[in-house]
Amino acid sequence: MANIGRLSTKDAVLFLCDMQEKFRPNIFQFTNIVSNAARVLQASRILGIPTILTEQYPKGLGPTVPELGAGDLTAHAKTSFTMIIEEVEKELKALGSPKQAILCGIEAHACIACTTYDLIEKGMEVHIVADAVSSRSQTDRLFALSRIKQSGAYLTTTEAVLLQLVQDAKHPNFKEIQKLLTQPSPDTGLLAFFSAL
Repeated sequence: MANIGRLSTKDAVLFLCDMQEKFRPNIFQFTNIVSNAARVLQASRILGIPTILTEQYPKGLGPTVPELGAGDLTAHAKTSFTMIIEEVEKELKALGSPKQAILCGIEAHACIACTTYDLIEKGMEVHIVADAVSSRSQTDRLFALSRIKQSGAYLTTTEAVLLQLVQDAKHPNFKEIQKLLTQPSPDTGLLAFFSAL
């Protein structure tokens, strides 16, 4: 049967890419992107999904923003435009080589795209949380999402990820996840992407 991209808590890992202080004033919809990524992180904690966090050149670009809620995570510092650095490779191996990646962060056309290509080449299924991913320019963001999709990644949204991971209102953690969905995800300007298709 063809792979349809159904998310599972058993074999997934969440990647949080470079949501740092110095990017705050320049990234399109930064506040809303981080807010959505924070909800995915909260859900991952509730559901026991491991998380990998990176920071691009933190000495110059600052730490991860506090509102992401990732203060307890160890950030992997990097200079490359992929999250798949040696330390992350080791962490993935220690996690038993998960088969699915849920990806949030910045920038869509740089680190998100390069990470996606690397993960797909490793045989992983990649789910891009489109309303938790951005770039400085909306043009770069939208073309990156289109390009990533051409490479075989699945485009999804914050709310869709949360609901796919629990699958059923009878799930033992559904009530906790439902609390994360009381407010709809903020608009991050993606309607232009779909009107262009």
